[in-house]
Amino acid sequence: MDAVQQEATARARELQRSWYGEPLGALFRRLIDDLGLNQARLAAVLGLSAPMLSQLMSGQRAKIGNPAVVQRVQALQDLAGQVADGSVSAAEATDRMDEIKKTQGGSVLSNSGQTMPSSGAPTVKRVVREIQSLLRSVSAAGDIIDAADSLAPSHPELAEFLRVYGAGRTADAVAHYESHQN
Repeated sequence: MDAVQQEATARARELQRSWYGEPLGALFRRLIDDLGLNQARLAAVLGLSAPMLSQLMSGQRAKIGNPAVVQRVQALQDLAGQVADGSVSAAEATDRMDEIKKTQGGSVLSNSGQTMPSSGAPTVKRVVREIQSLLRSVSAAGDIIDAADSLAPSHPELAEFLRVYGAGRTADAVAHYESHQN
């Protein structure tokens, strides 16, 4: 990839961060991991072609043009949170994904508690993802690990936090978060 392409990709990812809260590659990879999907299945549920999904993930394209697809992304994020907190089983999630795939979308400005489960409280996984997203927006994983290594001798707990949330897997960060509550 030449410098012009790299610059365009970086610009697209920054636009994605401003529009969607994070680059779509990270968001889609998380949905794939959390819901046990592959890229082809995710594309089908969202109503995108596989090449379009790939272009959005890689930063070759910045914007999801169809508002219904944006709403399906939000619905999948909600579903992933419900799977994470145990309120929806894997089998139920599969059925719900089929329902999401069929939706045409309503108002883009709808505020139906999309970031909160029915209890009104954010899920642990959602909180962890917010922490991860914030850390990863500040610095690359390698730099976070370097900072953690520097802190480890004098502040081992803070170093662990940086490693787990800044460069680790969401499941490990959830376990860390839960082990440090109460």
